[in-house]
Amino acid sequence: MEFLTTSEAADYLRLGERKLYELVTTGAIPCSKVTGKWLFPRHELDLWVLSGLARPAGMLIAEPPPVVGGSRDELLDWSLRESGSGLGSMSEGSARGLERLQRNEVMAAAVHFHALDAEGNLAGDASVEALRGAPDLHDAVLVAFVRREAGLVLPHGNPKHLHGLTDVLATGARMATRQQGTGAQMLLDVLLKRAGASTRDLRRIETPALTGPDLAELVRAGQADCGIATRGAARSAGLDFVPLVWENFDLAMRQRSYFRPAMQTLLRFLNERRLRQRAEELTGYDPSPAGLIRFAA
Repeated sequence: MEFLTTSEAADYLRLGERKLYELVTTGAIPCSKVTGKWLFPRHELDLWVLSGLARPAGMLIAEPPPVVGGSRDELLDWSLRESGSGLGSMSEGSARGLERLQRNEVMAAAVHFHALDAEGNLAGDASVEALRGAPDLHDAVLVAFVRREAGLVLPHGNPKHLHGLTDVLATGARMATRQQGTGAQMLLDVLLKRAGASTRDLRRIETPALTGPDLAELVRAGQADCGIATRGAARSAGLDFVPLVWENFDLAMRQRSYFRPAMQTLLRFLNERRLRQRAEELTGYDPSPAGLIRFAA
């Protein structure tokens, strides 16, 4: 993230320093005081300017509904309620959430994309690349929510002694999967590809689970021996868990939505101690990046 000093920010915005200080004093401009000096995140200044963009009547863009689509997450659902943002949720998976964001059907999409790089390793930031390649999202912003632990969800006691996908493939364990387009299914696909296998090599149960908790319930009920979900989903269902990766779990939105009151209420909440405490209670979360802008188009 690039920070500007007071004089640099004034030049960048083509404002006098006195006017800039007035905006700082009234809390009307994004800034941060560090060791007695004001600093201005450049991306935040861009979003602040664009949030006040005036358009002719014929160019009015319908506001999206106050809904966060995309992937489901227990900590996110809790945050939407506890923050008082008034934002609802619609859990359909990362890819569907991004599609709805492009069609202006949601205010934000919770995403965790996965892919392999040219060397066959997990790509460093597949979610950023997904936003870069999304049509009609030239004004996209990606805000970090948390990093979270994903892996194998297993029955209590791990009766089949599964410690990774190699064991799942070797033993023919029944695996619950998610629908295509979800981050968990993308993760399974890339991990299998890295192991020289595919979903055809798995003994999959017939019906894909709609959410991580749904998948955990299939394992808890004995209908599957394992599946890919988060540590939080495993813990809530009283199941065992074998960690495989830490993943970025982010909120994608348009720049004009970033400064909407409902979204700002949620984003301010991400810096509160209550979020960190809840993340620790649920386990499998790292909330340290919460609220950081990881990408702005």
